Amino acid sequence: MPSERTVFSQLLDFLPRHEFNKCVRRYQGNYRTRGFSCLDQFLCLAFAQLTGRESLRDIETCLRAMQPKLYHCGFRGHIARSPLADANETRDWRIYADFAQVLIRRARKLYAAEDFGVELAQTAYALDTTTIELCLALFPWARHQRRQGAIRLHTQLDLHGNIPCLVHVTDGKAYDTVILDQLLLEPGSFYIMDRAFVDFARLADITANLAYFVVRARKNLVFRRRTHRLVDRSTGLRSDQTIMLAIGHSRRLYPHPLRYVSYRDSERDRRLVFLSNNFQLPALLITQLYKCRWQIELFFKWVKQHLRIKAFYGTSPNAVKTQVWTAISIYVLVALIRKELRIDRNLSEILQILSTAIFEQAPLHQLLTENAAQYGNGYSPNQLKLFDL
Repeated sequence: MPSERTVFSQLLDFLPRHEFNKCVRRYQGNYRTRGFSCLDQFLCLAFAQLTGRESLRDIETCLRAMQPKLYHCGFRGHIARSPLADANETRDWRIYADFAQVLIRRARKLYAAEDFGVELAQTAYALDTTTIELCLALFPWARHQRRQGAIRLHTQLDLHGNIPCLVHVTDGKAYDTVILDQLLLEPGSFYIMDRAFVDFARLADITANLAYFVVRARKNLVFRRRTHRLVDRSTGLRSDQTIMLAIGHSRRLYPHPLRYVSYRDSERDRRLVFLSNNFQLPALLITQLYKCRWQIELFFKWVKQHLRIKAFYGTSPNAVKTQVWTAISIYVLVALIRKELRIDRNLSEILQILSTAIFEQAPLHQLLTENAAQYGNGYSPNQLKLFDL
């Protein structure tokens, strides 16, 4: 028997409305608004993310076509392109960033016991940056090169469930290491990074806060060996040493011992060297932790293919950050639905089903568990496995 509520309305049950209102009041988001609240703005952008709308006019046309159902979906204001554009330009993006953090905290609790391929009691984070190219004429503040614009998304990903904990948006010239200044370092946690994050002053901050890092070393590293440990070369390990930095400037920035682990990747026929400040874990586990860093690359690939973060509905920094954090909220929302309803499907399939059935009147759990093949968009099972985050 069909449900009287639309799928979109049922999705709102997973969004804590009182927390959203607290975020709005914190930044006075509804101050002097007339008929188009922050909630209306968020619902419009959430609809756009779920259904892949191309522009503000596309959002307006599709929502107005469903006018009789909008009130029961939570919309209270008049849906039009101009108020939505003004809201994206002027309303503080931190409203949606703070609300995304509310959803992230819920998701991390649900996924805390999720296996990510390594037996590790502590929390592990992957850090990386992705670049989104933009037209410099439309986004003059997002300068990347002389005639090219871009923004960079500096991301911290919790490997338990692949939940993004922090996304820092900068212009295209910012270095990868700027996210290390934004982190709230958790004692005992592991931060896994590529060699672009080798900044000894910032790595010393991680050590000072009793946290651990695993980072790929640069080729020009100069050091002195203090001790070494035996390794099983059949596993690919080549050495496990304790070292001190030899160059005066680097040693002043990081005066502590470092663990130096060398590994031979037989599949790609290359040698990898990792630095860490943890001396308790087995050397092979250090290499396995770095391998898990690839999950953040899959996360970037997933959001770029399934959410709207490569083309933007506004050109100001505020509009871009609002859209990015709304996309993060939808990603986490889909992850919450998957876990709370115990759906045995990957995130790609769930989002595909929601995108085509958003205004249908059907029980959400039944929709996501039965007859899902009719909502697919042509992906083969092997392709879907690539995005099983």
